[in-house]
Amino acid sequence: MIKIGLLGCGNIGHIIAHHTGSFSISAVYDQVFERAQEIAALCGARAYRDFDSFVTSDIDIVVEAASVSAARAHTLDVLSHKKDMVIMSVGALTDHNFRDECRRTALLQGKKIYIPSGAIFGLDNLKIGRISKISHLLLRTTKSPSSLGIEAKTRKQIFSGKANECIKAFPKNVNVSVAMSLASGQDTDVELWVDPAVDRNVHELFFEGDFGEAYIKVTNFPSPDNPATSYLAALSILSLLEKITDPIVVGT
Repeated sequence: MIKIGLLGCGNIGHIIAHHTGSFSISAVYDQVFERAQEIAALCGARAYRDFDSFVTSDIDIVVEAASVSAARAHTLDVLSHKKDMVIMSVGALTDHNFRDECRRTALLQGKKIYIPSGAIFGLDNLKIGRISKISHLLLRTTKSPSSLGIEAKTRKQIFSGKANECIKAFPKNVNVSVAMSLASGQDTDVELWVDPAVDRNVHELFFEGDFGEAYIKVTNFPSPDNPATSYLAALSILSLLEKITDPIVVGT
């Protein structure tokens, strides 16, 4: 049974703590120590006040469920301490220099960086882009005005461009497009729409290539305890953790 170190003790952290199965949570860390204590009490883990003590504890893999800034601040440290890393806030990897440094450090230490599929389906299939060219790769995301903190009375497009450009204007809304780019090996085209008629995030994936073409539409239900969090994103971490030690690997 692998031992998890949980970095970030918000809503996703609580979901993970309630669904331990083929893994156990041994250590938890959050900048707000009381939040770490709360999750520790749920799963029998030890809560740490400082990151250094947390990362040197008896854990096999660190699961980041905090923020882009937390992923940037701690990933290299985790790898240098010979722990595997799960990055939920994959927007941190839009920085090419940081991503390359993470790759080099992981290779040097013999460790792996895992990226969950998050709030979409189809990442496994996009990996064919590393072998056979994908000629068209587009993510169209539609959100409510309130989720983006803007006012709009009608449906309208508020961004069109590449994934690595989207992070500059909408830093909290790029994780899906970044995951697509990393899976396929090419930058994803992004359209961001706002629509007062929707109350859930809608992600539409379009991709074409030598293999044919595909369209996937995902409408995300919010997490039961936090409407700002996609429940599918939280479940994708649990799915990843459950299969890490499974000798039978399904999908690409």
